[in-house]
Amino acid sequence: MVARISDAMSTMEQLLACLDDAYWEASTIERKDLLYDIISAITQEQSELAKLSIQDHSLDYEPVTPAFRIARNKLNNLRKMMDTCVVRSATATRLEPLIGDIVGLITH
Repeated sequence: MVARISDAMSTMEQLLACLDDAYWEASTIERKDLLYDIISAITQEQSELAKLSIQDHSLDYEPVTPAFRIARNKLNNLRKMMDTCVVRSATATRLEPLIGDIVGLITH
């Protein structure tokens, strides 16, 4: 099933909040850099989507920015390194399904 733009925006907001927590919990610069890069890509995508009219929010979602498409690989890497990158279990538990949702959006 293809997500609507409004659903994609909501999922991105949730993921950004969770990635922000993971960023502040990260203990190394390398982890912070990885998280910041993903946060930046999602923020760029949200910025482009925010330019759409409210009527467009019911349309099918397709990734807009190249950075967001590239973020798929980084999100998959983050998922593989979850145990070492995300310190708090509560954050990791929230992050895991959101990464899957976003990767699904990018893939379609």
